[in-house]
Amino acid sequence: MQNKIKNIIISIGFLLIIFIAFIANIIDKDKEISISERRKLAQFPTITVSEILNGNVMDKWEKYVEDQFIVREIFRGIKSLWSTKIFAQKDNNKLFEKDNAIYKMEYPLNENNVQKSAQKINEVYQKYLKNMNVYYSIIPEKNYYLENDDHLKLDYYKLQEIIQQNLQELKYIDIRNGLELQDYYRTDLHWKQENLGEVVKIIQGNMKLDEMNATYEIQNKGEFYGTYYGQLSTNVTPDNISILTNETISNCIVYNYETNKKSSIYTTTNSADKYDIFLSGAVSLISIENPNSKTEKELLLFRDSFGSSLAPLLVENYKKITLIDLRYISSSILENYIDFNEQDVLFLYSSVVLNQNILK
Repeated sequence: MQNKIKNIIISIGFLLIIFIAFIANIIDKDKEISISERRKLAQFPTITVSEILNGNVMDKWEKYVEDQFIVREIFRGIKSLWSTKIFAQKDNNKLFEKDNAIYKMEYPLNENNVQKSAQKINEVYQKYLKNMNVYYSIIPEKNYYLENDDHLKLDYYKLQEIIQQNLQELKYIDIRNGLELQDYYRTDLHWKQENLGEVVKIIQGNMKLDEMNATYEIQNKGEFYGTYYGQLSTNVTPDNISILTNETISNCIVYNYETNKKSSIYTTTNSADKYDIFLSGAVSLISIENPNSKTEKELLLFRDSFGSSLAPLLVENYKKITLIDLRYISSSILENYIDFNEQDVLFLYSSVVLNQNILK
């Protein structure tokens, strides 16, 4: 009898929890973005006859329920806590926390991918850039600067060796000594724009550019939850994101070849990723024109997302900077958009991108 009563109580309690969760999900307003994961969340699906016949409604509904579940963030945190604290795993999906910062194990080095990345850069050089001033640099992942750490990380020196062997006609710019661990966001893979002064000087020196000694105003744009923050689902203190600006940067005109629209260097977007404030985030082809330039020099910057925050600090040296992201545009069609004519050229890629072979 007692077992029967116990089972009834448990069943009623379980049904009550489901009912409360159901009502709470109905009452709770749907969220558009996940700040911690830096992505847009699925919204209530539009139900049409064609969607029903195609079988898409249920898939969209499941994704919507999963994204909008009221205690989703709590469960993600429990999963991370369970993996790293209870089972004492060193990482959770290759992410690990150390000294109130988050890192990702970009391991192992894929020598074949690095070789193909270098071949793609060399292909672009041979097709468009012969007899031009062409440079390249490798941005170390922030794990490179971790000392006394037992987590696995890329063999940066081997990566560098492979790249140098394949790009012997290009001039190498080593920026490692211009960076330290604190120059990267604690919750993200990217570097902080306000800490790039030494990197800019190294690039200017190697490319024989004038050190402009520009002065900047630092503007704090609030809390920044980097991509690692959402993936690990942790309580690490969020970063702050800042931009550097001055009269030259404010007067620059940015042209987006994807949207055919003009904008400013720093933009406010609806993106869940605050890092997109730098040149609107992931864009295949974009240009910056400096109307106050005292030179006619131009720069072609082949880059990944790191270049978005660096490029504004080079506008003092150029009349125009064109940024090309070979992750999103094929190198075979570049001549349709760019007049290759004695520009300076810089290939600036992170070791993470070079290790993935995602250049087109």
